[in-house]
Amino acid sequence: MTHTASTNTTLPNAELAPLDIGSQSTAPVNIAIDDFVSEKVVPESNTLPTQAFDLNSQIRSQFPTLTQMLGDYPLCYLDTAATSQKPQCVLEAMAQYYQYDNANVHRAAHQLSARATSSYEKVRDQLQVFINAKRREEIIFTHGTTESINLVAFGLTPQLKSGDLILIDSAAHHANIVPWQELAKRTGAIIKPIPLTQDCRLDLNAYQALLELKPKVVALCHVSNVLGTVNPVIELVQQAKAQGAITLVDGAQAVAHLSVDMAAIDCDFYVFSGHKMYGPTGIGVLYGRFEILDSLTPLLTGGEMIKRVSFDGTEFGSLPNRLEAGTPPISAVIGLGAAIRFLQQHLTPEVKAHEAELLQYLQNQLRPLGDVHLYGAHRDNIGAVAFNLADEHHQDVGILLDQQGVAVRCGHHCAMPLMQTLNLKGCCRASIGIYTNKTDIDRFIAALASVKELLL
Repeated sequence: MTHTASTNTTLPNAELAPLDIGSQSTAPVNIAIDDFVSEKVVPESNTLPTQAFDLNSQIRSQFPTLTQMLGDYPLCYLDTAATSQKPQCVLEAMAQYYQYDNANVHRAAHQLSARATSSYEKVRDQLQVFINAKRREEIIFTHGTTESINLVAFGLTPQLKSGDLILIDSAAHHANIVPWQELAKRTGAIIKPIPLTQDCRLDLNAYQALLELKPKVVALCHVSNVLGTVNPVIELVQQAKAQGAITLVDGAQAVAHLSVDMAAIDCDFYVFSGHKMYGPTGIGVLYGRFEILDSLTPLLTGGEMIKRVSFDGTEFGSLPNRLEAGTPPISAVIGLGAAIRFLQQHLTPEVKAHEAELLQYLQNQLRPLGDVHLYGAHRDNIGAVAFNLADEHHQDVGILLDQQGVAVRCGHHCAMPLMQTLNLKGCCRASIGIYTNKTDIDRFIAALASVKELLL
């Protein structure tokens, strides 16, 4: 059963009230699952352009992991939103560093260190261009999106006081919730979730009302890691800044699918991870507008981030070093640089269009199966489809799919508040990437149909 709801209807448990500091989410409500299933979209076509197949085939051949067999089945990888597979160029760039340039950066006069430092800092320059930042010093290397947000939330501690308001997207990943809860504990600030509409989009009317309360911080996600819904971040940031708020956007699910432009978005902070964009694990990026980035209290202190140290006191260095204490993840940064080059070469308008068509094809193939509940599935979503099979446990569905070589994510997806809003304990998520093809979708649909036959 499908349900079409007004975009002005707010989900019932996303009321404009403080989030209980220290708790994971608001209380669940008894709402029928189908109340959150998006409108039915009639399939326009069950085929995709031949040109897209050719482009996809050329790209897919660069990912060695995708060539393996899982028992009797070739791997069908539909868990890219959790982590992307890595192209050969990323693996080779990291191997090159370890084989020939393995040395610490910024710390020696010898040639290995000079080469390593040059490769490392070139990636900062790449990122400045990739996201259109004004200055290279606005690019901070971290170990992931989670650390980036923690760095900001900790760094803002002296700038908040008791009673200050922090607004958080109700569809946020835990990484964009828990650090703000900890900041609220330290400062006495108050957290309010920004509600969702009945069709799982951010409630813009409720957002406007919350902004009238003059929040100190507004934390948003660019793309939902569960639903794939895309927030109008340019508009949201502009409205928040008009009320004097500090803005942070979690772009972890956006950068592999969209061109992101800091000059256009104009947020104070933007964060993402390498492993979601075909790069290695252990590397994240924090973009910050220079003036506010420079005002942050460092989360980590020690080597490299200082200008002068004595037992009488320490003077911190300048950006970006002052927020990059200790030995950085050098090989991961170099791998990220290779991933950026890969995306700049391959994430063309044609490939973006192919991804959009493939996601729509996935949605359209799921609907006729019957007994499949889709959540927030819109035509303009990116990268992911969230679903459940009737009332079957999501983990059972995931295990049975895996037995046929199909990899999807099952669980709460590090988004417990969103699960409670949907009145779910969890769900399955199929997510696509630049290498996903129609065969992957067809295999997934066939496997899910067989799981349905077994369980129902």
